[in-house]
Amino acid sequence: MFSTRGQGQGADGGGPSRLFNRIAVLRLERGLSRQGLAELVGVNHQTIGYLERGDYNPSLELALRLSEVFGLPIEAIFSRTPLRPMSEELYGRQRQEDAAAPGPAPSPDELTQGGRR
Repeated sequence: MFSTRGQGQGADGGGPSRLFNRIAVLRLERGLSRQGLAELVGVNHQTIGYLERGDYNPSLELALRLSEVFGLPIEAIFSRTPLRPMSEELYGRQRQEDAAAPGPAPSPDELTQGGRR
């Protein structure tokens, strides 16, 4: 179900690869205990603790099950680089969308007045 952080190679062929995750935050946001999440994905509750602390990396199968439970793509849960807080990512994305959005649409009165000229 999972591998120890010490197993495997990093992307550069060097030391062990580290996988960062948001499991604890997502679990707490959904009001789940470690035991509750463990039951949903079919593992021991201690496994959830190991994953949350980064002591172990999940197997692909377990990562997919966690993705299904949280209703998020795997890359929203796991990353090879430290994850920014979700609020920061959402706020940053909203600011980008606001900056790219056109100004407010003219009101019907403005359209009517413009047509009389």
